[in-house]
Formats: sequence, C-alpha cells, structure tokens
Amino acid sequence: MAALFHALIYQPLYNILIFFYNIVPGRDFGISIILITILLRTILIPLYKKQVESQKKLQELQPKIKALQEKTKNDKEQQTKQLMELYKEHKTNPFSGCLPLIVQLIFLIAIYRVLITISSNGLTVDSTQLYSFVANPGKINQFFIFLVDLTKPSIIIAALAAIAQYFQTKMLMANQTTNAVAKKDDSGSPDMAQIMSKQMLYLGPFMTLFIGIKFPAGLSLYWLAGTLFMLIQQILIEKESKN
Repeated sequence: MAALFHALIYQPLYNILIFFYNIVPGRDFGISIILITILLRTILIPLYKKQVESQKKLQELQPKIKALQEKTKNDKEQQTKQLMELYKEHKTNPFSGCLPLIVQLIFLIAIYRVLITISSNGLTVDSTQLYSFVANPGKINQFFIFLVDLTKPSIIIAALAAIAQYFQTKMLMANQTTNAVAKKDDSGSPDMAQIMSKQMLYLGPFMTLFIGIKFPAGLSLYWLAGTLFMLIQQILIEKESKN
C-alpha cells in the first residue's frame, strides 16, 4: 500500500510541484503550491458535484427517513434494512459524501510529506524522485512573496485558512438547511444534524488554526488556496442551480 501511495500520488505530486516551481517567474514556492492546489481541485470538481447531488437527495429524503425511524424505533435491525431499501429505491448512498473528504485527506498527507521531505533535505530536490522530463532546480527558495517562510509555521496564513474554512462551512450550512439551528423535528427534540453542523462551523476552523500553527506554512497555504477555490466553486454551482 505504501509503495502504491508513493508511485501513484506522492511522486506525481512531487514532480508537478517542482515543474510548477521551474516555470513560475521568480521561482516562488508559494505560488507553485497554489498552482498545484488549483490543479488538484479542478480534477476533483466532478467528485465534488456528485457529493453535492448526494447531499441534496439526502435532504429531500429526510422526512421519509425520520418517519421510518419513528416507525421502526423498537426494531433496529428492521430499521437498518428499510433504510437501505429506501436509499436503494432513490439511488442514494449516504456514505458518498465521505469519498471527497477521504480523497482530500490523502492529497493533504501527500503534500505534507512532499514539503517535509524537501525541508529535511536542506531545501534541495531529491533527483531520484524526479521524472526524466522534469528539470532539477537545485536549492528551493522556500519563501512566498519574499515574506513567508513556508517551511515554518505561519500564524497569519493559518488564521486566514481558518477564516476561509469558517465561511465555506457557513455557506454549506446555508445551502443544506432552510431553517435555523434550533429547528425541532416532529418529536419535539432538537435536530441533531443541525446541532452537528453548528459544531463543525467552529470546530473545523479551530482545528485548521491549531494544525496551521504547528506545521509548515506551506501546508496552511495549500489548505487556504483549496478552501478559497471551493468557496468560489460553491458560489458558481449555486448560481448554476438557480438558472
């Protein structure tokens, strides 16, 4: 598995990053990270659209799901069986929304390893990892716009990444719900999905900030660029759905 990860994900990302670094004017490592982020997010657009479609279907099914859960609350086995039949009937997979998150995590780990490898290698490129058509630039300039050392934590970039994630999560919540977080279901109990969403609105950015101040700024820059890309993508998808 490790060899597969290295050959199919780590090494291609390593080479793409170095390729961008070679062609970026001034050889700005930060801009190279932003470019590779845009490339990855563009590739993942079809997957993200499927995630959005799956979420919409699940929202439409919520009344039926709650009714079924209430009807079979004393028989968990029958409840699970009928829920699966309901998802199958409406061609919906409740776990499909997890796939984009898993893919993003895999790429995040790969980018982290690339940055750590370059940093621990004295900011020099490992020629054994390069494809024959990718030139070795030698020593890497680790600064972004001549100010931020991407091999060290940056509170500013980490904070910007956290703020961007807050607004992205807030936009997702706005798209997924039409009522306030305090919405009640038919039984009069709090809507647990709404409560979880509210917790993630603050927990996600907090975790982003915490990780950002502990790890190299290059990782926070990657997360910031990716989050901004998804914000723009969500806005465009929302406009497209209204037309």
